[in-house]
Amino acid sequence: MQTLSYRRQGKGPALVLVHGYLGGSAIWSDQLVKFSRDRDVICPDLAGFGDSAELTAPDTIQGHACHVLELLNNLGVSEFELLGHSMGGMIAQEIVRLAPDRIRNLVLYGTGPQGVLPGRFETIAESRSRFLKDGISITARKIAATWFLKGEEAEAFPQCLKLGGQASMQAVLASLQAWEHWDGRDRLSEIQTRTLVIWGSRDRSYIWSQPEALWRGIPEADIAVVPNCAHNVHLEQPNFFNALIAEFFQLTPVVL
Repeated sequence: MQTLSYRRQGKGPALVLVHGYLGGSAIWSDQLVKFSRDRDVICPDLAGFGDSAELTAPDTIQGHACHVLELLNNLGVSEFELLGHSMGGMIAQEIVRLAPDRIRNLVLYGTGPQGVLPGRFETIAESRSRFLKDGISITARKIAATWFLKGEEAEAFPQCLKLGGQASMQAVLASLQAWEHWDGRDRLSEIQTRTLVIWGSRDRSYIWSQPEALWRGIPEADIAVVPNCAHNVHLEQPNFFNALIAEFFQLTPVVL
């Protein structure tokens, strides 16, 4: 098993933050500082992305989940709270399936239970074709722009562009394949972990039917719809996002 790179800060119960496609642990810089007041915050870099770019990425969502669990095993983390964003939310659902007794609380953010991403700004096949034709830098720029209401003018766009450029071609293609072969809809009712679903009302990657399916399918799940935000709520409205998380995980209150 490959060993993932990670960022870690704080003391207390473990809180694991799993980034999405074309991301990396650096995407959680603000949350690492804020949440480490009350938690041992662990932010893995998924294989093929961020500081783990040299690692071979699995071509299944379960493969990514196993990598994260192996990292936590190596760190001696037996129980933890879990937050997954975008593709990281799919991975989080698999982690819960593989190790249900280890997760104390769960946040599924900007994600859904269906890997083919119905209604996405472009199909998986179109994204694959763009990567092969135009390369990572150009394609990552086009994709990252869809994550913000202001597109390339968004304050956090350069950070996302940099992270996207660190990904390997093997990882971006393998992950697209992983989406195509993953579907967690028939297992939602098995998730017994206390769950919060978060979705930006203008998300172009995961349309409403995706978070709605999580909310309706996971027993007693709660949902927060954040207005005037696209896919990366934690970067567009960080204070509001952090306050939501602090309330759910019972952290030190965040002043808006």
